[in-house]
Amino acid sequence: MQVNRRIFVAGLAATGLTACSGGGGGANAQATATRMKAVPNPAFDAWVASFKGRAAASGISQATIDRAFRDVGYLPGVIERDRNQTEFKRTLEDYLAIAASDERVSMGKSALRKYNSTLSAIEGRYGVDKEIVTAIWGLESKYGTRMGDIPIVSALSTLAYDGRRGAFMEKQLLAALRILQRGDITPERMVGSWAGAMGHTQFIPTSFQAFAVDFTGDGRRDIWSSDPSDALASTAAYLQRNGWVRGQPWGMEVRLPSGFSTGLAGRGNSRSAASWAAMGVADTNGRPVPNHGSSSILIPQGTRGPAFIVYKNFSVILRYNNAESYALGVGHLADRIAGKPPIQAGFPPDAQGMTIDDRKELQRRLNANGFDAGTPDGVIGSGTEAAISAYQKSVGLPVTGQPSLALLKRLR
Repeated sequence: MQVNRRIFVAGLAATGLTACSGGGGGANAQATATRMKAVPNPAFDAWVASFKGRAAASGISQATIDRAFRDVGYLPGVIERDRNQTEFKRTLEDYLAIAASDERVSMGKSALRKYNSTLSAIEGRYGVDKEIVTAIWGLESKYGTRMGDIPIVSALSTLAYDGRRGAFMEKQLLAALRILQRGDITPERMVGSWAGAMGHTQFIPTSFQAFAVDFTGDGRRDIWSSDPSDALASTAAYLQRNGWVRGQPWGMEVRLPSGFSTGLAGRGNSRSAASWAAMGVADTNGRPVPNHGSSSILIPQGTRGPAFIVYKNFSVILRYNNAESYALGVGHLADRIAGKPPIQAGFPPDAQGMTIDDRKELQRRLNANGFDAGTPDGVIGSGTEAAISAYQKSVGLPVTGQPSLALLKRLR
């Protein structure tokens, strides 16, 4: 059963993997947070009154309705976020620089050590590698440190009232009420992202209903608890029920033979390992690619960048979030948590002719000159663009906010 767990980039917004990330995007997040406050709205109140009748007709008890809506309010900041979802286009290099940063890898290794017995038990029950579950946790909420703090009932009520995706959001709101009615969580603790994603691994309410499990045995499926056991087990259950193959890797980095046809790449072109090996596809050590069933070759940044062979479990990760960069991020972060090396192949320069090392140096030099570009991660986000603009203005250059080799040369 396909369940769309993700609402656009709700979970990624919480983890810092959207376009604001990289180069000091935190100021924008803070400004948005100040707008996530309820304001009076009589039309919204009328909609809520009407919805309460529909909820009761759907089997929600009056006691649950009263508790859930006791402090509900209209959140204009939620509508602002919903209306301004830019189509973010990051290269895989930029995405992995955030998703599998040194910090996220280090935190993942620590989390795996801390919860190793629990994660091992989850792996034994559901057959999903503990490193994969840990990596999803890392991408979705940075290991529970960024789960979101927006009241879910208010957020979903606001979005359902707004009407742009009214039917879908009302379905999520009803599911949230059923979660409350079952006693998994209280309205006060049911918080998450602006779009309704919740807990350590950012489930939306309908996916919670379909896949969440009570791994601790306390009678509640508590994905919000400081103990992440239920959330991590729920993630493994989600993957298992969507076809995870026990003992099979997600994929791996490979070397392509000279002259490899790009027309052979893509998830729509599946072949056997023997077929790929016969063409000269090898692992990073030059050995024939292993046989884990039907597989595809991905070259996200063309033949000048890294290549990957992916198996069925890669497609299962895509059921969690249908973006190839996300699935590659999960797989690579899981590998790094397990102690495997970074991507071996280099990435091509960007449209400005800059490598990631050039961009990191640019950020470091901006910081050294008093222009806050944030953490020098090589990812050009809104913070770096603001720092470039401020520097350009200070020295009388045209203010573009865009990085360039010429700008880097001037800063040296």
